[in-house]
Amino acid sequence: MTHDDVWRAIERFATEHGMSCSGLAKCSGLDPTTFNKSKRWSKEGQPRWPSTNSISKILSSTGAKIQDFTKFIDMPEPQRD
Repeated sequence: MTHDDVWRAIERFATEHGMSCSGLAKCSGLDPTTFNKSKRWSKEGQPRWPSTNSISKILSSTGAKIQDFTKFIDMPEPQRD
């Protein structure tokens, strides 16, 4: 599981629930910018991982289980032509 895998899973999870990442954050009681791409890396180039609290909140707000989220981590990247 990589940094990119987890962020991609959040994007897919939001889409699965008919929302943007911003909409998912707002629905979950988080700042709308919580999942912005600009917040995924520090100014020093270090990866910023989403907190377990943020993951817990998106699960709670959607009624999903952790398995519902983690299936998106294991999904392969769509092939582009």
